[in-house]
Amino acid sequence: MIRHLLSAGDLSLEDATLVLDTADEMARLTEGRAVKKLPTLRGRTVVNLFFEDSTRTRTSFELAAKRLSADVVNFSAKGSSLSKGESLKDTALTLEAMGADGVVVRHSSSGAPYRLATSGWINACVVNAGDGTHEHPTQALLDAFTMRRHLGELAGKKIVIVGDVLHSRVARSNVLLLATLGAKVTLVAPPTLLPNGVDAWPCATSYDLDDALAGADAVMMLRVQNERMNAAFFPSAREYSRRYGLDSRRQALMPPEALVLHPGPMNRGMEITAEVADSARSVIVEQVTNGVYVRMAVLYLMLAGTNTTEEA
Repeated sequence: MIRHLLSAGDLSLEDATLVLDTADEMARLTEGRAVKKLPTLRGRTVVNLFFEDSTRTRTSFELAAKRLSADVVNFSAKGSSLSKGESLKDTALTLEAMGADGVVVRHSSSGAPYRLATSGWINACVVNAGDGTHEHPTQALLDAFTMRRHLGELAGKKIVIVGDVLHSRVARSNVLLLATLGAKVTLVAPPTLLPNGVDAWPCATSYDLDDALAGADAVMMLRVQNERMNAAFFPSAREYSRRYGLDSRRQALMPPEALVLHPGPMNRGMEITAEVADSARSVIVEQVTNGVYVRMAVLYLMLAGTNTTEEA
């Protein structure tokens, strides 16, 4: 297993399969048990270093580490020395002095986790929990894990990802990971919400959602990230929903066994209707549950039996 998880593209087929298989084992060991804790990371310290607001991702990593019996420190930028002007380097040196074994970092700037992992400031293993519009590798892993549980091996499966690809770190990580796993990925979005250079990605692109849904094994809807937009990327929310929203009419175009996914949080009524989000084919809530198993697997594989000081 790689020392740091910074990009889904860093994972080989063997690495990705190992994470997914380990997540299966974590689920088997903890599902339905009154006491869900395992002793595998006892004595290890995991720091959740979040420079950007998050609830589900931070809580998921915290639960994952605690279920492995690790000591967890939640470090938020608000109300900390960071709000007083402390640099990323000084924060890293502080964590190193405190003996952190693993650092889960989310940052609004693309590349911050890579800088933290390769700078020499810290000897801990680093997990990217989302950096700017770049990547979010554990989200891609939990999405793949969820699909694999329902569809079996993903090689040859048709996966459609719809929406704000331009600002989506989830889309980037999913395309890279699903390509590694052998899936056939199609991105569907208006031209203004597809990034420059998308032709070089290992996927197809389309502007026609209705056409792309035919034969899809799974459809992942992406949130329109208004907070990252500084211009008008589409005429109106109503127009976007009409062209690229998943409603019951479009769901009927999908094969009966096709899954509906969403990384959350959802804009109900915009990219997805409440009826579809709450339908029997939706695995959106299951994605949240599976996120804990996948993050348990990542932390276990990176930290169990590892002496971070000697390996640095």
